[in-house]
Amino acid sequence: MRPEKRALIVPLLISVIANVGIVLAQNATVNVDACPGYNATNVFNIRNGLKADLVLAGKACNAYGKDYERLSLTVTYETDNRIHMKIVDPSNSRYEVPESVFPRPKSWDGNRDSPNINFRYTKSPFSFAITRKSTNEVLFNTTGYPLVFEPQYLRIKTSLPTNANIYGLGEHTNSFRLPPENTVRTLWNRDAIGGIPNGTNLYSDHPVYFEHRTTGTHGVFLLNSNGMDVKLQTVNGGTSLEYNVIGGILDFYFLAGPSPVDVAKQYAAVAGLPAEIPYWGLGLHQCRWGYKDYYEVAQVVANYSAANIPLETMWTDIDYMYERLVFTNDPQYFPLAKMREMVSDLHARGQQYIMMVDPAVGVRPGVSGAYDRGQALGGVWMKNPDGSDFHGLVWPGVTVWPDWFNPKTPTYWENEFRLFFDPATGIDVDGAWIDMNEPASFCMYPCSDPSAEATSQGLPPSRTSRPPASTLSLPIGTSAPSLISSLLKRDNMYTNVLNPPYAIHHAADNLSARTVFTNVVHSNGLIEYDTHNLFGTMMSSATRDAMAKRRPGLRTFIITRSTFAGAGAKVGKWLGDNLSIWEHYRNSIAGMLNFAALFQVPEVGSDVCGFGDNTTETLCARWATLGAFNPFYRNHNADGPIPQEFYRWPTVAQAARNAIDMRYRLLDYFYTALHQAHLDGTPVLQPLWFQYPKDTNTYGIDLQFLFGESILVSPVTQENVTSVSVYFPDDVFYDFKSYAITNGVGATVDLSNIDYTEIPVHIRGGVVLPLRVSSAYTTKQLRKKDFELVVAPDRSGKASGSLYIDDGVSITQAKTYTARYSYSGKQLKVSTKGLFDVGGLKYRTVKVLGVESAPSSVSLNGHTLASSAIAYNSTSHSIAVNVTQPLTSSFTLKWT
Repeated sequence: MRPEKRALIVPLLISVIANVGIVLAQNATVNVDACPGYNATNVFNIRNGLKADLVLAGKACNAYGKDYERLSLTVTYETDNRIHMKIVDPSNSRYEVPESVFPRPKSWDGNRDSPNINFRYTKSPFSFAITRKSTNEVLFNTTGYPLVFEPQYLRIKTSLPTNANIYGLGEHTNSFRLPPENTVRTLWNRDAIGGIPNGTNLYSDHPVYFEHRTTGTHGVFLLNSNGMDVKLQTVNGGTSLEYNVIGGILDFYFLAGPSPVDVAKQYAAVAGLPAEIPYWGLGLHQCRWGYKDYYEVAQVVANYSAANIPLETMWTDIDYMYERLVFTNDPQYFPLAKMREMVSDLHARGQQYIMMVDPAVGVRPGVSGAYDRGQALGGVWMKNPDGSDFHGLVWPGVTVWPDWFNPKTPTYWENEFRLFFDPATGIDVDGAWIDMNEPASFCMYPCSDPSAEATSQGLPPSRTSRPPASTLSLPIGTSAPSLISSLLKRDNMYTNVLNPPYAIHHAADNLSARTVFTNVVHSNGLIEYDTHNLFGTMMSSATRDAMAKRRPGLRTFIITRSTFAGAGAKVGKWLGDNLSIWEHYRNSIAGMLNFAALFQVPEVGSDVCGFGDNTTETLCARWATLGAFNPFYRNHNADGPIPQEFYRWPTVAQAARNAIDMRYRLLDYFYTALHQAHLDGTPVLQPLWFQYPKDTNTYGIDLQFLFGESILVSPVTQENVTSVSVYFPDDVFYDFKSYAITNGVGATVDLSNIDYTEIPVHIRGGVVLPLRVSSAYTTKQLRKKDFELVVAPDRSGKASGSLYIDDGVSITQAKTYTARYSYSGKQLKVSTKGLFDVGGLKYRTVKVLGVESAPSSVSLNGHTLASSAIAYNSTSHSIAVNVTQPLTSSFTLKWT
């Protein structure tokens, strides 16, 4: 939480509560279940689906506007596992999410002869059901719930099983499994106030859900960027899910599954496969809003080195800007020469540097070059209905926002990145951090005088410290330590876009509160009412393109706050302005699972130790260990609370060292998982029910998760305790450090004496893990470390695994390395292929877990090994074999 916002929080929260009451009162007066619905006429088959007209079936109910009398239905079997259904107004072109923002999936033109799900319908009144072919069960069923289609209100409702298991519909901080009794998920991106409160709409819009049953999993995606409420209700024993959408069309994709991972892959085929990130992006990141000058930033880097805590990437928040103007640096506090020197030193040490970029451009002619250059292009800003620039309020004071639909804006944005981040003359950043892109505005609606509000809010804020001496030498050094679309303008039939007739449960006074107004017009004629939820993702795409042009051929690393469906194909995401409280520590797990397992945004993580308010030593220590199993691992906090870098407390420093040691040894295992996600959408984090889909006890678990498919993470989640209740499914698990065996029976086990510097981590039986033999200070150093293989057999004595290596930075790889591991019958086979130069890297040892007695003989490629190369541990029941094989070699290890 930004300190400047604190004075606003209480009245805003009161306003939120009052507004929710108004919404409930306003919307409760209309019984849409009594509306007539539609009849299906002129139904005819096409080769891969059907088309029909939908005609109003009776007297219009006109719930929130005039009912459309005629609609058009198209159903397409796009693949055997995907049905695409659209309902539109055939006489007028209503808004749809542009192809340029969300490219539609390719279809191999599935047919109706062999699908795994089917579309069934009733003509009068029109209803439809999606059924699973293998079980004939109904997955989505609108029977008894009339379709409502009005200019600013679309309603479609499906029945659900009792106590349904529904996941998704983010962004939110609710439990991972959404309560089916009385849950409203509102999708309208906003700058959350008060630390990502539960039960409210947050920064992102992902209108997709997974429903899981013991018989299988399916997915439902509504491609619509308008504001909406999705209501889960249980009334008189009947459970339903209802969409209430305030614009656009009904554009559904139904995904067959049947496994949870299958649904994730099928959604990735629709939303886009995740982008590959640079290897270094998986290291530890450090940031803070409130570093007062360049020297403090450099001192933090030096302090991490002195504390022997690996630091990969240093970040800087808006503090570096001159009067908070984007694409500027303060010449006294962050002088260009010193910034360039610091970045050069970081690069020499094998480390990286990232800076924040906000979308709002200060209206400061002659002071803000970014504003002047935008004006010179004819004004690339979002416009009021009368054609004037829309003005709001952010950190630099009065601001404008780039119109991402303007064809000149991509060139403008790329040029700003080229100028400010020029390696030869500017600050040579390695990645970008984009924030405030819901978009956020501090100007209180109706914002009639932004200049006056800027003055009253003290924007831009004044600095409170003296600038550093220009003669200070940087404390870093140059050596890293070793460890110990094109849419035409169109009219819409909306009657009121500032206050639509159906009021979604937006946690603010109205849709335009603290953001760009919904009547703002884009250069192609679209209005913000329709496209608001796309702003963050469009900024992400433009930033990715700008960064790619700076370093052609290299992967970009961009972290954003606001996203729409499909954002993971371009960027990563952090979970926003959380607080340093245990509730938000726990919420972060469900948040990660939503984005990584469901929404196809795998590079995700929370602000470790919390952003707002003061953390504590024990909370930060626990979060340092949990954060090591976030795909995106960054310590970040606000200006005002106490500093919380990991080295501030001995306990936290040791917790970070221990956790980073595990993370870095596992980094290639996880990098391989990320590569697989890029290829087919296999999630890199998974809830337990993804791997144990018939175990009903796992369906509500969101305080444990799988890192990859084979590492079970079970953090301590309560304050001032050293124990945790861990659920072990009916499977075999091995402690990551001690290799001790746990034979799960589908029950909870209490683990005790868990030091504040530790986190319970277990290896799931059935995997061969490729681990680095030791950690390192930077990922460049880590890539020079040898490997060991840890074989963790399942109950049948089998295990498998893989390893993928490339250069870690290139978009297109000329050469790669892949290894496959297969273990069965006390024999491990290692098969390698690929021409990527791994240098002199070796497999040093092979460890086999769960071995009851010492082997009598061990052979490598048919040759018996000397006893000195073999060690049996009777405590952990494991064998360690010194193999010292080149990483490029294929070999067989066998024991008896």
